[in-house]
Amino acid sequence: MLVTIWVIVGAVAGVSGVLVGYSALRQARATVEDCRRLLARQLGEGRGDLKAIRDVAVCRYDALSEMTGRLSFSVAMINGLGDGIVLTSINGRSETRTYVRPVVGGKGQEPLSPEEEEAVRAARLGLGPLVAGPVPGTF
Repeated sequence: MLVTIWVIVGAVAGVSGVLVGYSALRQARATVEDCRRLLARQLGEGRGDLKAIRDVAVCRYDALSEMTGRLSFSVAMINGLGDGIVLTSINGRSETRTYVRPVVGGKGQEPLSPEEEEAVRAARLGLGPLVAGPVPGTF
């Protein structure tokens, strides 16, 4: 009886490990593809002023359940080095809040929301100016 329990526990652990590994592989492949596209884009554009803002992307979304119509947005404005800002506006019925966060080397210096991350990613990859919001569960 004890052997049967250990076999079942081992099988469950093995299946769980395979699922976690498969998920990590999918995420790694997506990251490698993003890097490949970013490098191809940078090499194909020649030499310009790397400090000038050149990549812009807007991610529109519904930030609040009370407001629909994708009135909230995050705008990433990035230069060739991956430095810049993300400007976010959260729009509600009675008020609007606006935030700005610095980006250095393609990463936020402060934690970024999934929508801000998507705007930065889209700007770096040249997918702007308007991109769909992030797919739930991808961050």
